[in-house]
Amino acid sequence: MSHSSRSGQAARTDIDLALFGALGDLAQRKLFPALFQLDREGLLDPSTRLLGLARQELDLDGFKGRVEKALKTHVKAEELDRQALARFLSRLDYRQLDFTQPEGYTVIRDWRQAGQERPMVVYLSVAARIYGDICRHLEASGSLDDQSRVVVEKPIGHDLASSAEVNDAIGAVFPESRIYRIDHYLGKETVQNLIALRFANPLFGTQWNQNHISHVEITVAEQVGIEGRWGYFDDAGQLRDMVQNHLLQLVCLIAMDPPANLDADAIRDEKVKVLKALKPFTDDMLGRDVVRGQYTAGTIGGKSVPGYLEEEGANTESHTESFVAMKTGVENWRWAGVPFYLRTGKRMPEKLSQIIIHFRQQPHYIFDPDQRGLAANKLVIRLQPEEGIALEVLTKDSGLDKGMRLRRGPLHLDFNSAFPKSRIPDAYERLLLEVMKGQQYLFVRRDEVEHAWQWCDNLIAAWADRDEPPRRYPAGSWGPVASIAMITQDGRSWYEDY
Repeated sequence: MSHSSRSGQAARTDIDLALFGALGDLAQRKLFPALFQLDREGLLDPSTRLLGLARQELDLDGFKGRVEKALKTHVKAEELDRQALARFLSRLDYRQLDFTQPEGYTVIRDWRQAGQERPMVVYLSVAARIYGDICRHLEASGSLDDQSRVVVEKPIGHDLASSAEVNDAIGAVFPESRIYRIDHYLGKETVQNLIALRFANPLFGTQWNQNHISHVEITVAEQVGIEGRWGYFDDAGQLRDMVQNHLLQLVCLIAMDPPANLDADAIRDEKVKVLKALKPFTDDMLGRDVVRGQYTAGTIGGKSVPGYLEEEGANTESHTESFVAMKTGVENWRWAGVPFYLRTGKRMPEKLSQIIIHFRQQPHYIFDPDQRGLAANKLVIRLQPEEGIALEVLTKDSGLDKGMRLRRGPLHLDFNSAFPKSRIPDAYERLLLEVMKGQQYLFVRRDEVEHAWQWCDNLIAAWADRDEPPRRYPAGSWGPVASIAMITQDGRSWYEDY
């Protein structure tokens, strides 16, 4: 990837996009709205075409009607101007296809005849178990060429072995340089700003190590429960669903050393080093440093919600975790002795994704002893709901009667406030644009996936050996009491308790 393309110069976006699973939730809720926004911003080449593929029998007008309904649901009314909508819908085509039957793929080959001069992007918004079948059938039907790219959604596999099987099947058709593994967190504006914050600002670059940072805290909280995904989620659990990809990717971006440059492999090489250095869990650490939880009935936003075992279709004997909290670390020079506290769960009080960098206190404290607990800076990186970055600093409280009393306040960068005329793009918009440009720095390389699975597999195996049920926590709370005890045993607390 050239630096010129990263710096904003135009890159080719004239593609043919074949979207498998075009009637599914992800496509309707995220992918088509993202593609529409790219078109509205003038970032799609006039010749770009979009082919929806699904099992359902549907004519083209019916498909366009479904997409238009999705856009009206998921795009703000003021952004859905008539001219842009008409232009976008004119790009669409649709074919019914049984993805497992190779003879049907001739419809894609025939559709491609009018676009052979453009690269084809294949987006697999389907179950990972059929990724290999689709890739093989595309190749056998003559639908691919040496410019074709494939985009795959997580989860890639259920463990290291199944992940390798899926990646082998994709890799038998597409070289690694043309495989784009999506983790939508990597497309968020704040995550991109984390790279700029760390490596463009000496203020943070010189402080980003064990000498100046006491601990790191990452929370990814969801208000929702299973929402009809019982079959998938009960087989996966929160560790596989969230920690193995989203949280570990955030750990990598926080902990990695500066890359040699901004090329895709330079960044991903440093992320792999972090995954290799993740502290493994021993038996004695499991009871102390890891908490599994499962929500019971409770109240969120004033409404009663059922417990995990009371959800529709639930297995009432399930021990699947809907919450995980853990204390881990990165065993290298930069992070020696710095704990990373990770926490993620469903049915939490609010939807929240944030990273807190806790800096060490000054070695000599001269202010009011009762305020010593305030005396440390915190960098708060908010990924959702409102993306932004705040540095909490201490200043003198104002007033003649306050003396040298301290107060804590943020130096705040709220993207919506700082750039009021700029719409914050959805993560999928950025990711789709980078796929069209053929740039991979926001995507996950195979060895990243496999090192993350290896670390998680060891923890899952240890849980299986202990055979303990998850701890209960009421919906609408911040998880089991044990997750609070886990961090307070180190004399610390989760950020919302400060």
